Amino acid sequence: MEYFAKHYEVAVIGAGHAGIEAALAAARLGCKTAAFTINLDWVGNMACNPSVGGTSKGHLVREIDALGGEMGKAADRTTLQSRMLNLGKGPAVHSPRAQVDRRAYSAYMKHALETQENLELRQAEIVDLRQNADGNWEMRTALEAVYTARCVILATGTFLGGKVFVGDVSYESGPDGMFPAKKLADCLKTMGVEMRRFKTGTPSRVNRRSVDFSKLERQDGDTRIASFSFNSKEEIKNKIPCYITYTSEETKRIILNNLYRSPLYGGKIDGVGPRYCPSIEDKVVRFSEKERHQVFIEPCGEETEELYLQGLSSSLPEDVQLAFLHSIPGLEHCQVMRTAYAIEYDCVNALTLRPTLEFLQFDGLYGAGQFNGSSGYEEAAAQGLVAGINAANKILGRKPFILDRASSYIGTLIDDLVTKGCSDPYRMMTSRAEYRLLLRQDNADRRLTKLGYEIGLISQERYDSFLEKLRLIEQETARVESVTLSPTEALNDVLVSRGTSPLNTGAKLAELLRRPQLDYEALTPFDKTRPELAPEVFEQVEIDVKYAGYIRRQEAQVAEMHRLECKALPEGVDYTKITGLRLEAIEKLSKIRPENVGQASRISGISPADVTVLLIYLEKNKL
Repeated sequence: MEYFAKHYEVAVIGAGHAGIEAALAAARLGCKTAAFTINLDWVGNMACNPSVGGTSKGHLVREIDALGGEMGKAADRTTLQSRMLNLGKGPAVHSPRAQVDRRAYSAYMKHALETQENLELRQAEIVDLRQNADGNWEMRTALEAVYTARCVILATGTFLGGKVFVGDVSYESGPDGMFPAKKLADCLKTMGVEMRRFKTGTPSRVNRRSVDFSKLERQDGDTRIASFSFNSKEEIKNKIPCYITYTSEETKRIILNNLYRSPLYGGKIDGVGPRYCPSIEDKVVRFSEKERHQVFIEPCGEETEELYLQGLSSSLPEDVQLAFLHSIPGLEHCQVMRTAYAIEYDCVNALTLRPTLEFLQFDGLYGAGQFNGSSGYEEAAAQGLVAGINAANKILGRKPFILDRASSYIGTLIDDLVTKGCSDPYRMMTSRAEYRLLLRQDNADRRLTKLGYEIGLISQERYDSFLEKLRLIEQETARVESVTLSPTEALNDVLVSRGTSPLNTGAKLAELLRRPQLDYEALTPFDKTRPELAPEVFEQVEIDVKYAGYIRRQEAQVAEMHRLECKALPEGVDYTKITGLRLEAIEKLSKIRPENVGQASRISGISPADVTVLLIYLEKNKL
C-alpha cells in the first residue's frame, strides 16, 4: 500500500556523476534536496574506465571545480597516476588526465553526499513520476513510498531500459550487473518524453597476476603533477604505472572470422553507439588497413588486482573475447575477471531541453548526463552541476544560470546538446569549441571562479585566494613588460641554441617570451629581478604574453558572437507569423525554442538569411 514519505524542494534521480554534482549544488545553495539511487554501494561508480579527465574532458573537470563542483577534488584525492596530455601542442589543447582508484573515488563521493547539509541520500528505485495539479512532482518507489518535490532532475545514466549484450546472450540489466530502471523508462514514454535508444560498451578486466609485463611498454606519470582542483592543498603522487600493448594480426583474424557472432553486426542491437569510442570489432572493420591497435592497460585501484583494458570494448561472445585477448602480447595467459559487454539504454532527445537543462514541455523537470544523450563521466558531471544550480535558482526565485560558448567548455557542451542535438552519444572534444585558445584548462579559474562565487558555491576564503592570484598575475605581467635584458655572450648562446636570433641591443623580457622558442625557464638565469611565485602564476603570464595577438583576435570574435546572443527571442513568439522565414526554419525554431538569435543561428538547417529575418523582426517590433 502506498504511503506519503516526504516532500523536498529538489529531488535527483540517480547518484552517478551527474546526479552527484546536481544534488550537491542544489543542497549547497540551500534547497532541501534528496538523491535517490538503486544501490548506495554504487554511488559515483565508474562503470567504464577508472579515470578522470583527458583531452577536452580535463577542461570540463577544471571548469566544474572553478564553479564549486566536487569532481576535481575527488579525482585529486584518489589519483593513482596523473599526466598532462598533448604537451607537444599549444596550451589550448593541454589536458590533465588521472587514473583513479574507482572504489576510493566512489567512497569519497558517497561520503560527500552523506555529510552534505540539506541533502538526504536514499537507496530507492523510482518507478513512477508524475506532475500534480499544484505543480509539484510526485515520485513513487518500488516499495510504494511516495515523495514529492518542486523540481526533479533525471540523472539516470545507462539504467533506463538497460539491456546488456554479449554475443548471442542478452538480458535486461543496468551497468556492472545492476538492476535496470525499466518501469521509470516506461513511465517517461507514457508522459510523452521524446526518447532515443543509444548504446555504449566496456572492455574486459583481467587479473594483474596473469599479465606478462615484460612484453608491455611502461607508462609513468608526470614528475610535476597538475591538480584538477584549483583549491587543492594536498600533494598528489603517482602510485602505480600504466602499460601499453598492441593487438596483433592474429587478433584481427579472430575478430573478423567471428564477426557474424557480434550482436552489433548481426542486427540485434538497435541503439546507436559512440562514434569516437568504437568497439574493437568496429575498429578492425572501419580501419582495416591498420595492422594493429593500441591497448592501454590501467589499474582499477590500489587494493585490487583488476586491470582495465582500454581500447578493447567488445560485445563479441565470451569465448571469442578470450581468444582475441590471448592473441595480444602480454595477455597470452590473462585471466578475465569481468567480461566485456555492450549496453543499450534509453535517453532523451536533448532538443526538448532548454539551455538550463529544464524540459521545454515540463515545468520543474530537468535532465542531466547520459540521460541527455552525452557520454563520459566529465560531460555528465558538468551537466549535473548546471542542472542542480538551475533547479535551486528556480526554487529561490533567481535568474537562470546559462553559460555561453565563449565562457566555457560546459557552455559549449550544453549548447551543442540543446541546440544541435545528437544522433549518437555526444563526446566533448577541443575541436567543438570555437574559442579554445580562450577556454584553456589552465585559466578555468580566471574564467569561472567569480561566477561560482556569485552563485554561492565558492567560499569567501577561496575567492580571496583567487583574487590574490589575479593580483600577482597582473603584477608579474607589468614586470616582464618593463624589465630589459641586456645582450651578453651567455644569453646569446642560449638564444642561438634554442634556434632564435641573438640580441644586439637590450630587449624587454616580454619581447623574448613572445618568441616561440623561449620560455621562462630558459630566461631565468638572466632575469635578476624574478620574484618567488607559484608556477601557475608564471604559466598564466607566459601564455598571456606569448599568445596576446591570437587572444585579442578571438576576443573580437567573441564580441561579435555576444552581439547576437544579446538579441533575445521572446519565449512565446509565433514563428509561423514571421514573414520571410523558410518552412524548415519555422519548424525547427518552433520545436527548439532558442533563447536568442545566437542560439538560433547554430540550429542545424537555420540559414544566414533566416537569421537576418529574425534580426529584422526584432528591430521592427522593438524587441
